[in-house]
Amino acid sequence: MNPPYKITPLVLNYISEISIILGRLDHLTIGIPEPKLRKKNQIRTIKSTLAIEGNTFTEDQISAILDNKKVLGSQKEIMEVKNAIKLYENMDSFKIDSVKSLLQAHRMLMDNLVESAGKFRSKNVGVLKGQIVKHVAPQPAMVPELVTSLLKWIKSEKELHLLIKGCVVHYEIEFIHPFEDGNGRMGRFWQSLIMSKVSPLFKYLPVESLIEKNQKKYYDTLEKCDKAGDSTSFIEFALKIILEALQEFDSQTKGVAISSKDRIEKAKDHFGKKTFSRKDYMELFKSISSATASRDIKEAVKIKILKKEGEKNQATYSFISVS
Repeated sequence: MNPPYKITPLVLNYISEISIILGRLDHLTIGIPEPKLRKKNQIRTIKSTLAIEGNTFTEDQISAILDNKKVLGSQKEIMEVKNAIKLYENMDSFKIDSVKSLLQAHRMLMDNLVESAGKFRSKNVGVLKGQIVKHVAPQPAMVPELVTSLLKWIKSEKELHLLIKGCVVHYEIEFIHPFEDGNGRMGRFWQSLIMSKVSPLFKYLPVESLIEKNQKKYYDTLEKCDKAGDSTSFIEFALKIILEALQEFDSQTKGVAISSKDRIEKAKDHFGKKTFSRKDYMELFKSISSATASRDIKEAVKIKILKKEGEKNQATYSFISVS
């Protein structure tokens, strides 16, 4: 059974605006933030996704944990931060349509926090707003089938834009509430994981920080969708947040000079362990000349970032160290 939603003119407009910004950033070859901005955004992401669930740690405290420094605070909150850091750093190891991956991600996120980490819940749950039950989740016996069906839908639905799929899956994880705890964090993470398949930029974009700033609207929209019986309003809300996060990043990068180092860094993220040619490199960076591509590659070979095999037109390259 497919999850219920509608594609409204507003949804299409958001997708169009997001695509324009992504295209511009890709053309300028700055789709991957530089390391300092990556770390800053990673900290903002983790701080926000945990703060939404009540964690009180600041960005400075999370930064200290990232740097393996001692931090004062409750062991529970420290563990929540460490687990979230590990989860987001291992994003590439999870498959968006795999139940096994979803359970592994939950185990990583909730390790030493709940006994049922990495397992579907075995009890009935509801979402409270004050003393009022606002949402009664499906019975636990239904959870495995609902989750399996949802993740199969990601693969079987061929025509829907991945950004919309990410919004739908985020909402559906909140609705199904498949775990004893950590459902909000998992919904937001799985949406980020799906978005990362659209552009690697989304691995470093702190969408969660804007959700935190709009937390009341976030929960009100989830509740509105529960009453409506579909995720349309949540898709519109989430795409607006994604667009705003992209616009913020876009404004930060305007006027930034793009160096060969930036291009090589993006190429490393794109090609990974695969071999590639100069032609492949130029296909990735359509705005550069063949001479610029040759200079980039020659310098990377010289400083032992790239390994070269073959000569002239037959030459191929691969990155020596890929994490």
